[in-house]
Amino acid sequence: MRLVTFTHDPGPELAGALLDNGQAVLSLQAAQQALHGAAHPAFASVQALVEGGDAALQAARALVARAPTAAVLSREDVRLRAPIQPPIQMRDCSCFELHLQQSFAAARRMRAQRSPDPEAALKAMNTKSDERVLDTFRRQPIYYKCNRFAVIGADDDVVWPGFSKALDFELEFGCYIGRRAKDVPKSRAHEYILGYTIFNDISARDAQAIEMVGMLGPAKSKDFDTANVMGPCLVTADEIEDPYDLTMVARVNGEEWGRGSTRDMHWQFGDVIEHISRSETLYPGEFLGSGTVGNGCGLEQLRMLKPGDVVELEIAQLGLLRTRITVPERVEHNTR
Repeated sequence: MRLVTFTHDPGPELAGALLDNGQAVLSLQAAQQALHGAAHPAFASVQALVEGGDAALQAARALVARAPTAAVLSREDVRLRAPIQPPIQMRDCSCFELHLQQSFAAARRMRAQRSPDPEAALKAMNTKSDERVLDTFRRQPIYYKCNRFAVIGADDDVVWPGFSKALDFELEFGCYIGRRAKDVPKSRAHEYILGYTIFNDISARDAQAIEMVGMLGPAKSKDFDTANVMGPCLVTADEIEDPYDLTMVARVNGEEWGRGSTRDMHWQFGDVIEHISRSETLYPGEFLGSGTVGNGCGLEQLRMLKPGDVVELEIAQLGLLRTRITVPERVEHNTR
C-alpha cells in the first residue's frame, strides 16, 4: 500500500491510500463506512492505523482492493500532508559515508575562498575534527533528533528562514517503525519496519557552519518551520523488493544536481534499529532518516538554493517529492 494523510475541501486530516499510480486517493474511513456501514477507529489517521498493527493493515488492504467509488477522490482535489504529521518521534541518522566526506571537503573549500590565497588556506586547514567524525561514523551509527513539528508534506512549500542566506536540500529516505522495538538484533530488524518514504532535510548551511563548532550536532540550522519535508506517501515494506538497491535522484528546476543509490549505505536500517533500540523502546510511527546520500545536496557541489526554486527528490519505487522554496510575505503594519 501507499498510505497518505490528506485533506479535502478544507477539512480534517484523513487517512488514505494512493490508487491508479498516484492519480487518485482512497479515503479509508469513507471506504469503511461505504462497505461496512460504520467507522473503524484504526482509520482515524495513519498513526492510528500503524498502532492497530497487522489486523488494521490487513483491513486497510481489503478496502484498497475493493475501493468503492464513493470513497475515491482525484489526486488534484486533495492536499497531501506528510504520511504521518507529525510523527511521534524523528531521528535522522548518518548512513552514507560519501556525503560526509564530500560535505567536509566542500565546507573547507568555502572557508578557504574567503581568504586572500584560497589554495594556501585550503592546504593549511586542520582536518582532524572531520577525521574524528568519520572515525566515529565507521564505528557506530550516529544520529540526531529532529523537530517533528517542522514536518510538512508534498503539497506544502518550504518557507525560507529569516536568519539564513544559504539554504540547501538533502536527498534522503527513511523508514517508519511498525511495532514496539527494544533490544532488536539486526537479523530481525526488518520485522519492525512498516514502510518507507522520501525525506528532504532542508538545511541552513550558514547557521550549521557556526553551530557545529559547539560539538552538539545540528540545531537551529535544521530547526525552523517547514524544514522537514516528507512524502508523498508511506510505501509499505511488502511493496519494496530490496530497499537497499534504489536509485536516488535530486533535481532543482528540472536540472539534475545529484544521483546516488541506497546500496551505498554504510549503515542499513537494520544496523540503525539495533543500535538505537539498545535499552530503549521504539514505538509504532517513529521515523528514522537515512541521512543524505552522496551527491545528494547542493553543498557537495558548492551550490545553494534560491527563492522560487523547485526541488524534486525521486527514489525508485517510492515516488517523487516536489517542493517549492518560498520567502515569507512581508507584513505591512498600519502606522496611522
